[in-house]
Amino acid sequence: MLSHKSEIKRVLVINFGGIGDQILFLPTLKAIKETYGDASITFITEPRSKSIKDLVSYIDEMIICDLKTGNKYIKALKLLFQIRKGKYDIVFSCGGSQFVSILLFLTGIKNRIGYNSGKLSEVILTKAVKLNKQQYAVDMYYDLVRHLKPDDNILPEIELDEEYENQAREIISANGKPVILIHPGVSQLSIQKNIIKFWGVKSWSDLIVDLSNDNKYKVVLSGGPDDKDIIAKIEAELNIADFNKDNYLNLYGQTKNILQLAGLIKVSDLLVCVDSAPMHIAVGLNKKLVSLFGPTDEKKLLPANNNNFVAVINKDSSNCRPCLWDKRQASCESLDCLNINYLDVLQQIISTLY
Repeated sequence: MLSHKSEIKRVLVINFGGIGDQILFLPTLKAIKETYGDASITFITEPRSKSIKDLVSYIDEMIICDLKTGNKYIKALKLLFQIRKGKYDIVFSCGGSQFVSILLFLTGIKNRIGYNSGKLSEVILTKAVKLNKQQYAVDMYYDLVRHLKPDDNILPEIELDEEYENQAREIISANGKPVILIHPGVSQLSIQKNIIKFWGVKSWSDLIVDLSNDNKYKVVLSGGPDDKDIIAKIEAELNIADFNKDNYLNLYGQTKNILQLAGLIKVSDLLVCVDSAPMHIAVGLNKKLVSLFGPTDEKKLLPANNNNFVAVINKDSSNCRPCLWDKRQASCESLDCLNINYLDVLQQIISTLY
């Protein structure tokens, strides 16, 4: 039996994963805050996702824990001691393994909510929630709190200060033309894990050339430190192309943090990217989006029945995609699913804009 809402003063929430996972988790966090009112919320995540606190106002404290390097058991033990010192009244945690259920039990927190990972979790969790991975990830996470605050058709919501929008507008200077922001990269961690989601460099450059030559749009290329290689290759292609450079702007390296990137996305009319963190930021800002999907499942990563958020796939590879994460943990060698015709992408951009 869960404690009454009025008894909850300190809430602990745990979700490890990349920044995209945390954005998908935001509706769950918001529901927790709305349910428990003035209770303080402490959020535990890993180092690469610590910037999530910058995107919303309802995380009071962060605990950063890296369980992927060094001795994870010693680190988990240290984390456990830190949690016990916090004297939390309730904990919500993602993760479908029994290890998560055991960790929550060892915290000593009275109210423990997590996913049902088997008979043990049903015994040691206060509430064991059915884990349904075959749905939009926002809904999968929200199942943890649906019994507290029933809701449907939920989307992430990012809170962005106007100063970042104003900075982005000054940099882009579009002169009234619709701004198409192109963000071609993915995280280095994905690459290290052989999770390949890149679209072809020539396809990116052809897309930029055609959009720029149309003379109707301002095309902006962006990327952070992880995108250095692909940006350099795209620029090399563009250097030998004949196109209207007055309609093109390369802003690689000018977004130093997630808020500046969010500012660029906010003032743009449409974002073109692959399955990556910028895609989730665009959804969180309710900006039009065309995203290219290869081995990952667009049905789990984009909201359904929303014409603002469009996934483009190679329909000829429908017999083998999507394959991550249900069928395999890394990309296959052929990557036929990423052979997406740039003209299909171009057509989808224009139809989504208008």
